[in-house]
Amino acid sequence: MTLSGLIGGFVRRHWPAYASAAAMLAAIALLGVWLPRQVGAMVDGLVAQRLVGPALWREVAWLLAAGVVIYGLRVAWRIQLYATSYRLGVELRVRLYDRLMRQGPQFFQQRRTGDLMALATNDVDTVEMAAGEALLAGFDGTLTLALVVATMTLGVDWRLALVVLMPFPAMALAFWWISGHMHEASHQALSAFGALNDQVQESFSGVRTLRSLGLESRNATQFAGLAGRAADTSLSAQRWEAAYEPAVGLTLSTAVALSLGFGGWLVWHGQMTVGQLTSFGMYLGQLIWPMFAAGWVLSLVERGRAAWARLAPVLEAPLSVDDDGVHAAAPSGTIAWQQVGFTYPGQTEPALDGVSVTLEPGRTLGVVGPTGSGKSTLLKLLLRQWTPATGALHWGGVPLHELPVTALRRQVAWVAQEPFLFSASVAENIALARPDATRAQIEAAARLAAVHDDIAHLPQGYDTPVGERGITLSGGQRQRVAIARALLAEAPLLLLDDALSAVDTDTEARILAALRGQRRGRSVVVVSHRLSALVDADEIVVLRHGRLTERGTHAELLALGGWYATQWRVQQLEASLDAD
Repeated sequence: MTLSGLIGGFVRRHWPAYASAAAMLAAIALLGVWLPRQVGAMVDGLVAQRLVGPALWREVAWLLAAGVVIYGLRVAWRIQLYATSYRLGVELRVRLYDRLMRQGPQFFQQRRTGDLMALATNDVDTVEMAAGEALLAGFDGTLTLALVVATMTLGVDWRLALVVLMPFPAMALAFWWISGHMHEASHQALSAFGALNDQVQESFSGVRTLRSLGLESRNATQFAGLAGRAADTSLSAQRWEAAYEPAVGLTLSTAVALSLGFGGWLVWHGQMTVGQLTSFGMYLGQLIWPMFAAGWVLSLVERGRAAWARLAPVLEAPLSVDDDGVHAAAPSGTIAWQQVGFTYPGQTEPALDGVSVTLEPGRTLGVVGPTGSGKSTLLKLLLRQWTPATGALHWGGVPLHELPVTALRRQVAWVAQEPFLFSASVAENIALARPDATRAQIEAAARLAAVHDDIAHLPQGYDTPVGERGITLSGGQRQRVAIARALLAEAPLLLLDDALSAVDTDTEARILAALRGQRRGRSVVVVSHRLSALVDADEIVVLRHGRLTERGTHAELLALGGWYATQWRVQQLEASLDAD
């Protein structure tokens, strides 16, 4: 969709507001055309001494009344216009947010967070201006220009009008040339702002890493370079925008000189009255606004086109995982990975190759293997963050791709190795999926996750703000708060993706014991590097290089004497050495 298509569709949906604003602008334009004609008639009346006394004051009163009406209408149309155009900004931001929330990891691997934030702020504002002020200013300027030129030509003197309008084609050519450069400069300015925004976002997110490595100076230098480029590109855009004004000024100056020269000649030869020349001069002055409006509108439109060229690909980008589910019912029953294969984009080695696993309701599945063996990928396919290249996934006999993504994920509580906490209180983070949960329910979940005692020692207990991304908590505390959040959600499927890596073995044992006692029919998938976390799992599968190489219970895998048994002996030895 083009920018004109976007704005056209918006105007059609909100035509009453635009029509009323246009009607007010038309009234302003008509009154503006009437005023110079009235002033000219008053000048001729004063020269002829016909307009004196009460008649003069009556005419003056009419002029003042027209000025008050014009002022009121100008305020009213601006209120009407901006109240409407802001809705477009809201619509675009809602569309952008909804689209981003439905995209998968593949999309975000190709986009920068800071640039996406810039799209939601700077670029949307620019499109909003094109849909609001540019549209109505263009209408106002065009209508005023048409009425003024028509009145100058038909109502005053067509010969003088033709002479005065001779410089205007040159101005139109200059506007066309400036607009092309304006579009390119605006696109570069918006892109530079996005890059700067991305640098700021990454610096704030990684501030502790930058400090720990002593990279503050280098990061500041990079930021200064991006800030300088953003300033330079913005200045370039402003220069091209400023170029409209000299073109308008030169054109109008030439037109005024032609008006005075030729108009004075007509008055000298008695072919025009002084009042008519006065009216013509006032009409010529009224052309200032349409000319400046043309430059302003072209500037806003070119900025809007550049912004929309950045926004449209994001809004129209296909979903990296299609949400084409047709089963409205919530999934339940057995989960099955059937000969699943998957390779990440840009990679040659498969992350999973012909993996088949079954998880019965209410049972626990353990997944282990070396780093990069495909353990987390197994969960990401289940969450539909990615789509299998081969094979299929079923939940309760229903192919996973036939389940709506939102319905699927409502049935799953997922705790990642690096959980995300929001800038809110501890209680609000735990109750994220159940905002109506009572404090007793929140504390019960925290006890199951073995984090209640840690929270109790915080300055404000459960009401303590955790800071952005949970920065005030340790890694183990963040993981346990995330586990408490997942337990409180009471989803039928719990996924723990190495979610206990930052806690000690004693705390891990307490959490796992609590999980065993509180499962209540909940299916659990535990991915872990610590084999001690999987001792009580109903089945354990071993992945190596994306292939399933071993499966069975803890005892069966030890008896098998393969990779699992070897890792178990190594970890038990490490634990005994740490205990000593």
